[in-house]
Amino acid sequence: MKVSIFQVDAFASRSFTGNPAAVVILNSELSHETMQAIAAENNLSETAFVLSAGDGYHIRWFTPTVEVDLCGHATLASAHVLFNHLGCNDNPICFSSKSGLLRARRGDDGIIYLDFPVDTLHEVNAPKELPQALGIEPTEVYRGRDDFLVIFDSEDVIASLSPKMEILSKIPSRGVIVSAPGTTVDFVSRFFAPQSGVPEDPVTGSAHTSLIPYWSNRLGKKHLRAKQLSKRSGELICKALGERVEIGGRAVTYLVPIHER
Repeated sequence: MKVSIFQVDAFASRSFTGNPAAVVILNSELSHETMQAIAAENNLSETAFVLSAGDGYHIRWFTPTVEVDLCGHATLASAHVLFNHLGCNDNPICFSSKSGLLRARRGDDGIIYLDFPVDTLHEVNAPKELPQALGIEPTEVYRGRDDFLVIFDSEDVIASLSPKMEILSKIPSRGVIVSAPGTTVDFVSRFFAPQSGVPEDPVTGSAHTSLIPYWSNRLGKKHLRAKQLSKRSGELICKALGERVEIGGRAVTYLVPIHER
């Protein structure tokens, strides 16, 4: 079976920034093993598999080593491909997923806005490996469905972190989000997930299902701007919607199938 594979830089306004994702457009279902093999071959932090399903699409996401339940940047990349390369006129696009119904709408400004469910956070004691792995004691630690959220006091701390990945990989979670107030945006973050085959993810949409409610409550704001401080970097437009969050960003096509050229 032939499939079309696109590569898109998500949460980016120019190439070689943001988070690269592969988007595989399917005509019929593939086995879990085949999708995992394709994701490993792509060797990007996420590969999304998109299959038309009724009035919308079904979407699944794979790192090079595991399937995950939710991924923001690869969903943004998938919507970008559907809007800009496959002539999809649905606005919003509806995706069914392991995390329920997700929506992606294109604004008049060209920004794609993702409508995702919020993650519920609970304050916890830091796992003993966490300060060892990060090299600094956190101010606050929370546990969400999949990740730990670790709060620090300043953007400089987030930018300077150089985690010990071998220790970090022993923490029982999908990954670890670190965050602090920003100097030019409302908050900054980074995301480390060696447990899932991604030592540092450049821009992590799904992490913002935890970050947005936390910072919205702390800052008393529903509309927020965020930046992920990876080497590639990326900016996000965020909105708290109660039980849902809106995560906005731009995307740039990097590679298209031969028949699309």
